Amino acid sequence: MASKQANVDFVLEQLADAGQISARKMFGEYAIYRGAKIVALFCDDQLFVKPTDAGRAFIGKVHEAPPYPGAKLWFLVGGDRCEDSEFLCELIARTADELPAPKPKAKKKTKAQAKTKVKAKTKVKAKTKVKAKPAKRRAK
Repeated sequence: MASKQANVDFVLEQLADAGQISARKMFGEYAIYRGAKIVALFCDDQLFVKPTDAGRAFIGKVHEAPPYPGAKLWFLVGGDRCEDSEFLCELIARTADELPAPKPKAKKKTKAQAKTKVKAKTKVKAKTKVKAKPAKRRAK
């Protein structure tokens, strides 16, 4: 079941004081970013915060659940806590501070670069000679 845009907007409003917060739709659900780091997921109209030691220490008693089938456990933030802007901002800030910076994305290759690699590979294959194995002689 896809999350409702109005509920995502509500959570983003609550996180307005947490820094540069944005959401990106992914597979009918939402990833919530602080800067370039994914800090939370919003799935089935529920907020799941990426698990970190700092977040666990701040929350105290943590309820963990997978945001989607087959996922690892994330911190599930309940309805009452989603309405507490100060709590959410602090949790997201602590989580983002502990997470590593995202790895830089690889540069996309142009079509010309891809074609030259294919041509180079075919030339190498053409130069290599295949030696024929000598035929075995049968003893009479």
